[in-house]
Amino acid sequence: MNEAHLSTLSRELQVPPSQVRATLELLMDGATVPFIARYRKEMTGSLDEVVITHLRDRHEQLLHLDRRREAILRSLQESGKLNANLETKIQSAKTLAQLEDLYLPFRPKRRTRASAAREKNLEPLAEILWLQEKKTNPLAEASRFVDSGKGVEDAEASLRGARDIVAEWISENTDARTRLRALFAAEGMLRSNVLSGKEEEGIQYGDYYEWEEPLAGCPAHRYLAMRRGEKEGILALHVFPPEQEALKILSHLFVRGHTAASLQVQQAMEDAYGRLLAPSLENEAKQQAKERADGEAISVFADNLRNLLMSPPLGFKRVLAVDPGFRTGCKLVCLDPQGKLLHHETLYPHSGEKSAIAAANGLRELVKRFEVEAIAIGNGTAGRETETFVRALNLPAAVQVLVVDESGASVYSASAVAREEFPDHDVTVRGAVSIGRRLMDPLAELVKIEPKSLGIGQYQHDVDQGMLRKSLDDVVMSCVNGVGVEVNTASTQLLTYVSGLGPQLARNIVARRDQDGPFKSRKELLKVPRLGPKAFQQAAGFLRIRGASNPLDASAVHPESYSVVEAMAKDLKCTVGNLMEDENLRDRVKLDRYLTPETGLPTLKDILQELAKPGRDPRQNFEAFTFAEGIEKMEDLQPGMRLPGIVTNVTAFGAFVDIGVHRDGLVHVSELSDRFVSDPLQVVRVQQKVMVTVTHVDVSRKRISLSMKSAPQNKNGEKGRRKVPAKASQTQNTEKRSPAGRDFSNKPFQELLKGKEMERSGRGDAKKKK
Repeated sequence: MNEAHLSTLSRELQVPPSQVRATLELLMDGATVPFIARYRKEMTGSLDEVVITHLRDRHEQLLHLDRRREAILRSLQESGKLNANLETKIQSAKTLAQLEDLYLPFRPKRRTRASAAREKNLEPLAEILWLQEKKTNPLAEASRFVDSGKGVEDAEASLRGARDIVAEWISENTDARTRLRALFAAEGMLRSNVLSGKEEEGIQYGDYYEWEEPLAGCPAHRYLAMRRGEKEGILALHVFPPEQEALKILSHLFVRGHTAASLQVQQAMEDAYGRLLAPSLENEAKQQAKERADGEAISVFADNLRNLLMSPPLGFKRVLAVDPGFRTGCKLVCLDPQGKLLHHETLYPHSGEKSAIAAANGLRELVKRFEVEAIAIGNGTAGRETETFVRALNLPAAVQVLVVDESGASVYSASAVAREEFPDHDVTVRGAVSIGRRLMDPLAELVKIEPKSLGIGQYQHDVDQGMLRKSLDDVVMSCVNGVGVEVNTASTQLLTYVSGLGPQLARNIVARRDQDGPFKSRKELLKVPRLGPKAFQQAAGFLRIRGASNPLDASAVHPESYSVVEAMAKDLKCTVGNLMEDENLRDRVKLDRYLTPETGLPTLKDILQELAKPGRDPRQNFEAFTFAEGIEKMEDLQPGMRLPGIVTNVTAFGAFVDIGVHRDGLVHVSELSDRFVSDPLQVVRVQQKVMVTVTHVDVSRKRISLSMKSAPQNKNGEKGRRKVPAKASQTQNTEKRSPAGRDFSNKPFQELLKGKEMERSGRGDAKKKK
């Protein structure tokens, strides 16, 4: 293990070297982040998942830097250009930019103006000018290099070639590049202009046709919007620092005195900056800004995904799920408490009075026949109308009627996973099943859907896709293992994210379960093909087996700690089951008696907590939510209305909220709270229930502006609230948790809302047919 890396990681993360070493050893041995954070606290000093993940990623960056360093040294060695001084500089380089700067003069190049000048034997003249001696007469010296046979017709041509060589020397100087790079970062201005003739075609980027601001202060969402405009050939995007300041830096480094030769170097320096340095460093600055924006956008996406996956589950209930539609009817499915499809049919509540009566009778019969406990209605096309229809049926009070966000259901219904699960049913049945199951257990169902299809991202198609996938996979794995997985009912997709498993072992577990019946103990997992001791160690603690003979198999206590619990029970002269059921017995446990080099107080405390609530679901309890009655379409909205809503997406510039009108409204960051908010994720989160006030409605442009302030202003500056119909629901226990940004009217941001609404109102080919 590289000791320099240990030192760097320890310093950057402010973690003792011993903890860094232990964590890296576990990671390199194949341990997952959730396993290390949960079951190796003694070794890591109880580092959490965030720190462990950061340590892992930073270590990978350092390894990448080492690989590039080795490649550069090897290239220089092979070309005979490596010397002791250069090797020392390369070995001590701390960043990739420093490495590339050192390698730049020796990198194989395409033909340049400087290389052409060297072919004309003008490098000696360049060296003379470079010395900038007082006695040097540039024209006289240049006349000695005139050679019409090589294309050097006169002294001025000689000087031009020599200046080209000097310009290249300046552009490849490590110190110059380092200082100018810092200038670009600190004082660089970002400018965006529309390309000629693209004004009409790119009107959605109209706000950026003449735009300028400091690069360092440009928010991630704005930069990504301009980058997209540049990529689509609408905008020209440039970064530039104060030119005089840049030239001053170069002059200080390269121009000595006021000799005639110095004037030649001055000319070469100006050429080097404008032709070579500025374009190169501009590209670097833009790329670094892109990486920074990617990181921020991915972080927002990851937070949204975590909150969505950790939405409270309804639990094991008998559910009737409805995929609503107008002309083509509503597809209904009945599910058992484990989510198994029992029945499906299509009813037509919106196709005339006769059909509505038949639909009402049919739905009442299904509720009675399948002892339905909850009805899940998708929030897409005809969702609110179907909810109104169902609520008017006077069903038993115990039957909950709930609206479910169906974003991504069409993606699932057309996927290979859905076809494999329901080969004999069409996409509408699969979509309805997904709606019902995501109410019962959002985590178990949403892991089957590509996160980018869930409508919770911010410019997710513009960011680095590899970085995005890695981050989202980390989130899904963290959530799955944080909740735990019931091995006898989990899907292959859910098992895939369990620590230590992966797709193949997940398939093997399901195949073994289908062949031999439910697993009766965790030990039986070792009979699964290719699931060896290492995978078992990583996975076992996160797998649950309800009804197992050993009650610990249904808990988060790892099998490697069973002997500790058994020792506790033996000392108290009771069974493990008694210990789990009786708080008084647990209070009598003296943890110091069970300390070993491998099992310390952190693990022992975790064990006691788990014994108190075995297999406890960390997600919050489910709370029913309903939209305001009588508010079903945008035309029903008026400024001042106070309405309940659910946060569907959090971005850097605010939060989108579903208020039940088939179009999400935006609470701009400036309207999230009475206090100043710099990061919306500190105030709101995806799936949070909130109360909002309508401040502006633009039906023609399909835009809704909302506020969460206590006394918001509508668009013409008037304060106050308008009451909604008397039966409008109220939300309770609104939690405050989580971006800064821009006005809702900014056109590029409408793409986020447009994408969300395409999923809601279109839902792919299946939904368009409705």
